[in-house]
Parts: sequence; C-alpha cells; structure tokens
Amino acid sequence: MLIIDKALAERQRTGKPIRVAMVGAGFMARGVARQICCYVQGMELVAIANRTVDKARQVYAEAGVADLQEVSTVAQLEECIERGQCAITDDALLLSRAAGIDAIIEVTGAVEHGAQVVLEAIQHRKHIILLNAELDGTVGPILKVYADRAGVIYTVADGDQPGVTLNLVRFVKGLGIKPVLCGNIKGLHDPYRNPTTQEGFARQWGQNPSMVTSFADGSKISFEQAVIANALGMRVARRGMLGPTVEPRTPITQAANWYPQELLLDGGPGIVDYVVGAEPGPGVFVLGTIDDPVQQHYLNLYKLGTGPLYCFYTPYHLCHFETPTTVARAVLFQDAALAPQGAATVEVITAAKVQLRAGQVLDGIGHYHTYGLAENADIAHQENLLPLGVAEGCVLRHDVAKDQALTYDDVILPEGRLIDRLRREQAAYFGSGAEAAVDIEHLTFDPATKL
Repeated sequence: MLIIDKALAERQRTGKPIRVAMVGAGFMARGVARQICCYVQGMELVAIANRTVDKARQVYAEAGVADLQEVSTVAQLEECIERGQCAITDDALLLSRAAGIDAIIEVTGAVEHGAQVVLEAIQHRKHIILLNAELDGTVGPILKVYADRAGVIYTVADGDQPGVTLNLVRFVKGLGIKPVLCGNIKGLHDPYRNPTTQEGFARQWGQNPSMVTSFADGSKISFEQAVIANALGMRVARRGMLGPTVEPRTPITQAANWYPQELLLDGGPGIVDYVVGAEPGPGVFVLGTIDDPVQQHYLNLYKLGTGPLYCFYTPYHLCHFETPTTVARAVLFQDAALAPQGAATVEVITAAKVQLRAGQVLDGIGHYHTYGLAENADIAHQENLLPLGVAEGCVLRHDVAKDQALTYDDVILPEGRLIDRLRREQAAYFGSGAEAAVDIEHLTFDPATKL
C-alpha cells in the first residue's frame, strides 16, 4: 500500500492527523503504541484503555509519552483530545463513545469484553481494527453487519498472519491466479500445552503465558485460519486441518507436495491449512492455480515451476509494525485488510485438553481445560458444537473425555453475556441457526441500539 505514506504525509503537513485510540496494554499493544508514537507520521495515539490503568501509563512511557491525564468520563477524554494531551483510562467504553477519535484498535484477545468495546464503537461510528482473531472468529460476521449499517470499516489488522495472507491473496488474484490454499507456517503444534509448560518461553519474550499457550496448542492458528476462510469463503479439509509436519528448514516452495492436489484442483472454494517446520517461518503462503498455458510458461520462466500449483509466500509477519497501515487504509481509503464476506464458513470449536468433570467451570483460551479446532461451519451447526470463543465460564453438565469435542448440550452458559446474544443474532441473520432458537423478526441491527 505505497500510496498510504503519501496520504499520511499530507495529513501531517495539514495538521489533521488520524486520531486513534487503543484498548489493551499487553505485549502487542506496547509495540503498536511505540510504532505510532515514534515512527508514524500523520497519526496520533490519543488514548489507551486498560483494566489496570498503570499498564496503560507504562505503555505510553515506553513510547516516550509522559504528558498524560487519567480520565473517567467521556467529557474528560474529549477535553484531552481537544487540547492534544494523551489520556489513559480503565473504562474502555469511554474510547468507544468519545468524539474526536477516528478509529479503535482492539488488541486484548478477550472475546466478551472485546465484543462490548467493538459494538459500542461501531454504534458511535468509529472504524474498528482488530488484533483479536478470537473475537472475529467467533462473531465477526455479525459485527461486520453492524459496521456496514453504521458506515464504518471493520477489519482485522495487517501484520497479523490473516491480514498478511489476505494481502498476498489480493496480489495473487491480481495476477489472474486462483488461490486454492491459504497456509500458515508454524514452528510447533501440541494441543496439550498449557501456561505452566509455556511459562519459561513467555517470560523470555515478555509475553502472557496463556497467549503463548494459545499459539502452541493450536487455538490461535485455528482462529487465524478461520478468519481467513470466512473472508474468502474457504473451508477446511477436515476437523483440525491437515497440518503436515515436515523436516525442519524444508523450503515452503515445496508446499504443493504436502496437500492432496485432487482436493485443491476440484474447482471448489479452496481450503485453509498450516504446516509445521517449514521455512521461512513464521510466514504465510498461498497455493494457486491457472489454466492459461501461456501464463504457465511465464511462471515457469520466473522459477515458480511447471504447476499446476504455484506457491507464493511472505516470509514474515510484522504485527505491530504494520498495524498503523491498517488504520490508515480504513480511515483514509475505506479499505479493510480483512473482513468476513458473509456467513461463517469455518468455526473454531472446543475440545477437551484434559479429562473434564461435571460441575467444572471452563477456563479461557490458552489455559488448562480446552483447545480449539477449526471445523466447517455447516458441520459445527449440525452437531451443535460449542465455539471456543464462548466456552470460557461455561459449567459442565457432565464428565467430558480428553480430546472430545464439546457441544452446547454439554454446558450451561453464563447468563447475560453479549457474546451469546451476538451468536444468536449471527445464526438467525445468516440462517444457520440450529445452535439457539431465535425469533429473527424481533432482532434489530440498528447501530443506535445501546448495550
């Protein structure tokens, strides 16, 4: 997106920077803040919200910003924005409601809280940039409906693997080549990892052990690939994806050999998947095909091989470095890096990481009780499977065996959650709705509706 640099430079020159606020103050948020505050012209990070406000203060301090005010009302926040002073708060909904903010970056990874922030921001006509694949993979389609009706952009961030993959897909399509597999390159996959096993690695990199666990146990990649599938109408080849493991340092250019060609060349919508061990990691890749023999000749000349599958890849993803680009695309060009195309085609379902007992309250993503598996949405609906994004806080009705996929019948849902309401609305709106009885005639998608 080379035109973005000129557009941001013009915003800087005219004194009209994009004003963005951020929800979250964890590892990734620290990088985003530093990038915007220190290196991006034409954009200002005007506020950060976090449950522990001192962490928000620390994020600004690491980015070289010391002139801060802690706020507790919308009026106080708007006053700070007006006079050019950065603000911190423990109330994320203030950011969603305040005037003078163009876009919200949501970077918590929390599903229920993230849904509240995002829906409120949409209702106040703010663009949404997510570093929260868990939220998008759970209720992204219905949030996109709300955003479209409010006239704002809803997008997953560039820099995360899904955004990088969609950039690559757009490039490949622009060549006239049909993408048939969107892949992610992983270094490790073990569904039984937990915060205890991952504590040392997390400490080494200053990350949250549960977040690191979600990378290792497959939950994160399941969400990321579901997000891609839902943006492109793709599916998975089987529950959990194929996920071949190859010898370390095997070039990703050999990827066409690792997946069944008959599946990729059958004219279907294509699949999302991953590979463990290939290089360059942690990058992304796309397998594509084209029938034109003249173009095949050129692709062979350009060292992409004889086909019928051609491998394109991006050797890195630079999460926080690229997030501001997504903000600029949304605000200046009304362009989403990635958003659901309609109804979900792939869901992330819940599987038991250990033997679970009746009466247990399920813990969160990347913890000790569960891991996620990507499954085709039609099967998830037919079998009434429990989405991982709603599993936290559910109470088990009976014992569940290790590796068993959980259903809605296995649990008691907590009362009064927004995420469950949005799931019901999503099922009803897109007509997929076995998971909950919803009277679609009584649903409203008015962005002015308050939480």
